[in-house]
Amino acid sequence: MRLYIIGILAKILGIIIPLLLGVAFLVPAERKVMASMQRRKGPNVVGLFGLLQPLADGLKLMIKEPILPSSANLFIFIMAPVITFMLSLVAWAVIPFDYGMVLSDLNVGILYLFAISSLGVYGIITAGWSSNSKYAFLGALRSAAQMVSYEVSIGLIIITVLIRVGSCNFSEIVIAQKQIWFGIPLFPVFIMFFISCLAETNRAPFDLPEAEAESVAGYNVEYSSMGFAPFFLGEYANMILMSSLCTLLFLGGWLPILDIPIFYVIPGSIWFSIKVLFFPFVYIWVRAAFPRYRYDQLMRLGWKVFLPLSLAWVVFVSGVLVAFDWLPQFIEQFHCSAIKKYIFLIKKNSVKEQLENQMN
Repeated sequence: MRLYIIGILAKILGIIIPLLLGVAFLVPAERKVMASMQRRKGPNVVGLFGLLQPLADGLKLMIKEPILPSSANLFIFIMAPVITFMLSLVAWAVIPFDYGMVLSDLNVGILYLFAISSLGVYGIITAGWSSNSKYAFLGALRSAAQMVSYEVSIGLIIITVLIRVGSCNFSEIVIAQKQIWFGIPLFPVFIMFFISCLAETNRAPFDLPEAEAESVAGYNVEYSSMGFAPFFLGEYANMILMSSLCTLLFLGGWLPILDIPIFYVIPGSIWFSIKVLFFPFVYIWVRAAFPRYRYDQLMRLGWKVFLPLSLAWVVFVSGVLVAFDWLPQFIEQFHCSAIKKYIFLIKKNSVKEQLENQMN
């Protein structure tokens, strides 16, 4: 029992420590990439090529004075960043980095991840409400509306993948892409999913909750020092999480780029990391290239464009799978059992009607 607990703790630390290091060094990487796109140098003072900049930023946040607003609800004010940061960590429990390299290989892994990402709204709402500030509350409301709007599209797009696989298990979804990645036949869905991830993580050009020109800094305007740090870490951890989700659902997870024996020499976790690192680069690229949307444009894109398109793709993919008899075995069994149950109920009702007629 003791060895089992030690093994679980070792697995948890094996996920959390690389994740926190990745989040820490993603910040200077973002600044470097944006600087190169804008013909600047970026951070280059602290350490060799500015590699120690995350340590300097962390030290600065730790030594700054934490300020608690006198009119805030202190308990909720303190717990809000903790909730946001913890939810960004526990979501990694079902992410497989290679075949069998996963903390908990749940059969409902996608539902678990979707539930955790939905709960992330609460940390932002409670931060804005407990601050007792109009700017923070406005940013919290914007974030809640934005995340809920785009979660609908993300859910429908995930359903498109699920009906192709017939399972909510991430490992089975990756194995189902051995012949062809889902990002190729479902390329428009893949693009919609990535844009929805941008909005879900409050990244540019959808960073309306943190629009400094309108609501100062959004829901975290009253936070300073180590109260601000969990929000900052949570945002970048969610960015890497959504990149992992794009990789698992559309780019074959840990599978190599080509089904060639020599590529299988490279471990699956390396392939997974390479694919995941591609998406933060695109996140940064989009931030440097596109201006911020207006709020009405953001809502119109979510409800009037992505929602009907994602629903149409669910219907289209379902129709194609049924027409060409490509449904996964699990769905076929469910479909047959549902038809049998329906026929049984019809027969039962007809027998019941005959008996009633004979009685009368």
